[in-house]
Amino acid sequence: MDWQATKKGFRSYLRLERSLSSNSIEAYLGDLDKLIQFADNKLIKLNPEAVKLNDLRDFIMWINELGMIQSSQARIISGIKAFYKYLLLNDQIDADPSELLEAPRLIRKLPDTLSYEEINALISAIDLSKAEGMRNKTMIEVLYSCGLRVSELVNLRISNLHLEVEFIKVTGKGDKERLVPIGSQGIKLLKLWLDEVRIHIAVQNGEEDMVFLNRRGKRLSRVYVFMMIKELAEKIGLKKSISPHTFRHSFATHLIEGGADLRAVQEMLGHESITTTEIYTHLDREYLKSVIISHHPRSAKRQPKAEN
Repeated sequence: MDWQATKKGFRSYLRLERSLSSNSIEAYLGDLDKLIQFADNKLIKLNPEAVKLNDLRDFIMWINELGMIQSSQARIISGIKAFYKYLLLNDQIDADPSELLEAPRLIRKLPDTLSYEEINALISAIDLSKAEGMRNKTMIEVLYSCGLRVSELVNLRISNLHLEVEFIKVTGKGDKERLVPIGSQGIKLLKLWLDEVRIHIAVQNGEEDMVFLNRRGKRLSRVYVFMMIKELAEKIGLKKSISPHTFRHSFATHLIEGGADLRAVQEMLGHESITTTEIYTHLDREYLKSVIISHHPRSAKRQPKAEN
């Protein structure tokens, strides 16, 4: 068994049986290439079935010494585990050497969020006298109202807007589709943009169904959205370092602070694991802590003073 033959079979497995997107498949194969490079550099070259758990641990030490961050290491381990799962399912190996391979413990950084007032200030700073003003205002409102990723925003399609029932259909990671509710303000701005501004743009061939276009009639780039938000932050003197993803973080945090069910937020964000969504509960936990300290009879602040 050689690496290139198994890599070819692994590609087919990911595409046909796992139904992954081309980007995800290339990411898995890229991670496998790193293991292949490591195996080829060993004094005794390893083929896929000869790799043992200790070899994989040495491999993780190797990529760690290269300076690869923990999240990247965890992703590579996930890819290696998927590869050996494929070999096991395909009866090409008798035992999975990656079964006991542990991913590095990730430190879950709390994401930055914007207050409701800061979001309003950013939107108010948009110059509506400019041609792109209404479009940019609508984009920020949709980012915040629906918790979209920037790639989901720039690829949003008119045919996926179901404004009469207050939902939009979004294509997320892995080409997975989900329905997301949209509020009245987002609906109002989308209709204004589509019915009063976008109709005057000469649309390029192939872009007819795209919601957001530049003045040349082509879909916007992710970079443009990043730059637009950075400029607005500078305009209002906002000291936080923000990006399009900050609006997604704020959407989730504000929902959970308001008492939304965690699984409902998980669905709206398109997270496969609820543990990914739980990172947004940090502010809510602080609020609960303050309530307990202030009001629970067993709190130190509520204990009766000892009599002399």
